[in-house]
Amino acid sequence: MQTNLTKQKLTAGHTVLGCFSRYADAGLIEFLGYQGWDFLVLDAEHGSLEPRDCENLVRACELRGVTPIVRVTTNQPPVILRYMDIGAHGAQIPFINTLDDAAQAVRSLKFHPLGNRGLAGTRAAHYAQGITFTEHCLQSNRETLLVAQIETEPAIKHLAEITKLDGVDVIFIGPNDLSHSLGLPGQIQHPLVQDAMKRIADIVLPSGKALGLMATSVENAREWQLRGARYLTVTIESILGPAVRRFIDEFRKP
Repeated sequence: MQTNLTKQKLTAGHTVLGCFSRYADAGLIEFLGYQGWDFLVLDAEHGSLEPRDCENLVRACELRGVTPIVRVTTNQPPVILRYMDIGAHGAQIPFINTLDDAAQAVRSLKFHPLGNRGLAGTRAAHYAQGITFTEHCLQSNRETLLVAQIETEPAIKHLAEITKLDGVDVIFIGPNDLSHSLGLPGQIQHPLVQDAMKRIADIVLPSGKALGLMATSVENAREWQLRGARYLTVTIESILGPAVRRFIDEFRKP
């Protein structure tokens, strides 16, 4: 696999910015790659993306030097394996609620001695052309990025343990599911949800792991950057919708 520039920047202490897309269109991903994103999250959890779709989307990311990360459907080894074998540079894994959940994710993403991911001559391994399996394992363990989503109240109780685990690079706050877990679905600005997000940040920031977040606007992204988050994301819809409405409203003004 190619050098993971997003992981490289995070390791150096920089902030990275990425965009979620759930659409199986390589042209769209290639277009987004021209816009200056550090990474793109190919969203298989809340989209219809299959490994075959993601393989072409990863190729489109690599054309523009953008880091392709797949948000997988679930924290299961066979699922994670299929998305990593197509060449994704990392996985964003939902509902990491316990230390065991996080450890399973690491084992699924990494090769020996960090994990037990299945080994084969896949695209990620250059189809076993010009690189040995030993080199592939070393390279993958070095370059792959693991983003653990913390999005339930029980997960916060285990978060201090999770942040000590080798192999986890980013702790990502999932605000929508967190609000749902607290019985306040969609009410992200509710004081209880905001307090839970603050508790997550207070645990993660001193730990050495990067704090990640789904921002709702550029102002929200800047706010969280000032609060210490370094893996910042938005959805393509949150950018596209307002831009389209603004264009139409401006055009229709008397």
